[in-house]
Amino acid sequence: MKKNIAILMGGFSSEYKISIKSGNVVSKHLDKNKYNVYRILISKEKWVYLDNEEKEFPINKENFSISYRGKEIIFDCVFNAIHGSPGEDGLLQAYFKLLNIPQTACEHYQAALTFNKRDLLSTLKPYGIKMAESFYLNLGDAIEEEAIIKKVGLPCFVKANKAGSSFGISKVYEKDKLKSAIDIAFKEDDEIIIESYLDGIEVSVGVITYQGAIKVLPVTEIVTENDFFDYEAKYEGKSKEITPARISAIQEENVKTCAKRVYELLKMKGYSRSEFIFIGDVPYMLEMNTTPGLTEESILPQQAREGGLNLSELFESAIEEALR
Repeated sequence: MKKNIAILMGGFSSEYKISIKSGNVVSKHLDKNKYNVYRILISKEKWVYLDNEEKEFPINKENFSISYRGKEIIFDCVFNAIHGSPGEDGLLQAYFKLLNIPQTACEHYQAALTFNKRDLLSTLKPYGIKMAESFYLNLGDAIEEEAIIKKVGLPCFVKANKAGSSFGISKVYEKDKLKSAIDIAFKEDDEIIIESYLDGIEVSVGVITYQGAIKVLPVTEIVTENDFFDYEAKYEGKSKEITPARISAIQEENVKTCAKRVYELLKMKGYSRSEFIFIGDVPYMLEMNTTPGLTEESILPQQAREGGLNLSELFESAIEEALR
């Protein structure tokens, strides 16, 4: 009997449109002979099922069901393709845990932890995971530019603490540009993280659970035409994503070992995509994404293809692991 699968897309953040694109790609590639696929759009205004004609049918939030063509549709599994809140910060994971509905992403605690860059890095630091020097600010804190620069140096990166797709991030070269970069970051989040600049090869490493085992995917090298891997570089063709990465065997071994160790330390499940910069042969961790982009051009699908998995296999494995 075919399983009813809800594909979540949209969300509350600046990544809304990217998430819809990811969700549509997942819907396209799931085997309709195995699954009844339902695209579910979640926004601050509404939770609705979108049929093939883009007609909207409301979600009953009491049990996450829909009434469609005279029937109540109950879902066997939820495929989470929401980048940012509420799909990547643990809110929906906790909701589905309460409803006892399997979902493809990590658990709610791991989602909340990894979505908060500075909490994630603080958790991993005692385990010897290398990372940039950092300075934290909350909205309303006094901004002491001299203290910030003394700790992280120049150039530095100013980032929204809980945001993806490089929204709210700036590279700062001069002290008099620091305040405006902080203001930009605070437009995305009420917490920011300011990090020292790491000058080295940037790579991205996907780790998934596949057929019951942890699988590290081929490494992707990030080469941007811009000053850093910003939104334009990620989504508007201003970068090259080279899979497999042009790194040495020891670098590849080190970063794969580190990515897998982080996945295990955090007791992850589902997809993760972690970003690193090499200083020599040592990978320094930047962040982890737990609902990464899933379009044909996105990094994780590129890595899966290089590792011998097509998109149908990648997406269906997530559902089967959740149902397991």
